Amino acid sequence: MAPQTRGPGLSSRAGRGNMRSRSPSDFRRGGPRGPARAHLYCTRRRGFGSLLSAALRAMGLSRVRTSTWVAAARAAQRRPRVDNRGQPRSPEPASTRAALYVHWPYCEKRCSYCNFNKYIPRGVEEGAVRNCLVTEARTLLRLSGVRRVESVFFGGGTPSLASPHTLAAVLEAVAQEVHLPADSEVTLEANPTSAPGPKLAAFGAAGVNRLSIGLQSLDDTELQLLGRTHSASDALQTLAEARRLFPGRVSVDLMLGLPAQKVAPWLRQLQKLLHHCDDHLSLYQLTLERGTSLFAQVQQGTLPAPDQDLAAEMYQEGRTVLRDAGFRQYEVSNFARNGALSTHNWTYWQCGQYLGVGPGAHGQFVPQGAGSHTREARIQTLEPDNWMKEVMLFGHGTRKCVPLGKLELLEEVLAMGLRTDVGVTHQGSPVFLGGSSCAGLAVIDSPASTPRGLAAQDSVTCDRRMT
Repeated sequence: MAPQTRGPGLSSRAGRGNMRSRSPSDFRRGGPRGPARAHLYCTRRRGFGSLLSAALRAMGLSRVRTSTWVAAARAAQRRPRVDNRGQPRSPEPASTRAALYVHWPYCEKRCSYCNFNKYIPRGVEEGAVRNCLVTEARTLLRLSGVRRVESVFFGGGTPSLASPHTLAAVLEAVAQEVHLPADSEVTLEANPTSAPGPKLAAFGAAGVNRLSIGLQSLDDTELQLLGRTHSASDALQTLAEARRLFPGRVSVDLMLGLPAQKVAPWLRQLQKLLHHCDDHLSLYQLTLERGTSLFAQVQQGTLPAPDQDLAAEMYQEGRTVLRDAGFRQYEVSNFARNGALSTHNWTYWQCGQYLGVGPGAHGQFVPQGAGSHTREARIQTLEPDNWMKEVMLFGHGTRKCVPLGKLELLEEVLAMGLRTDVGVTHQGSPVFLGGSSCAGLAVIDSPASTPRGLAAQDSVTCDRRMT
């Protein structure tokens, strides 16, 4: 899928969680997405309903339960967006609110830059995967004590390869367990070749009301270098269809800093994209990752290493172009206009609670079952088959839990807050507000006076029998 931000600087995105959004399965950071770092382990027009029904029948998807979720999607599309700089919309305490990231780990092929937790299967028993996603979502929601889910992000992998039935089943399960408001942001990551118009409409019928498209480049040579399965023409066609179906709620990714890439041609791509894009755009700098085809080619000298100075120039010039086009840079790599900030990603950057469901997904929340007041970072079992076995046995596939001490929480607040244009404030971070992490963090002592034991550096094995 698309790249994700990692740490406080620019890099390829791992999510997104999906942190394009996301508890990204490898968010350094959701999110997606990721989304919240890897080392934590852990149509508003008449006739819209008829259009969706026809699309579902054409795809053999007439059994998707559309009534509630089509209404929710349409309500979300009609809802006026207000740029509230990320302040929570719910009066409920932070300890009972969360975002939910759902990881779909499968792809058609592995892109040359990608080291995310993804798999190229010979065949997928989607019904079994769907049942496990539903089971794990229910288990973690009950364990967390969360009463309200404010956003859901389907990331990967390539979740647009999944059936709309799978997304509908997860959303229905969430709505049965907790309050899922009609205007909740429900995002799907999509690749152009895996999301034709009729399938996009079916995803809308299943409850999706926002798309994040892994466009990456408008240059066919660059797309081939990245190992993408689509052309620039494919990307623009999918983007146009997405904007028709989800007006004002489509995000696109554009990469920079590729080997041999030059500033002027890249800026022309960005200018062209501005004629086609919606109100949200992400700029991600390529990071060469060990184990990827692109890394090997650079190491062997068959490709030049990316020029970091040129990448920095692209980024600075791109920021100017987007600012002049009316976009607000609300995070290091993310730009929005007309109030189209990503609710889900904002939860990561403000250190709110998030639950990660699916193979390799990350989460951070306070388990309520044993009266705990300590936030834990969690990571689910990576390999899909092993994850499914654990979910069927125990109700969840959590592989590691890491209790987070005060210093670690404060580090997270600083690292995430400094990514945004809001910065770090007592009012803006749920961690400072207590409840979702540990009370009293706002008056934390200096590192020299804090007992070392509070850091809780060691990971612990989770109790598999939790319900």
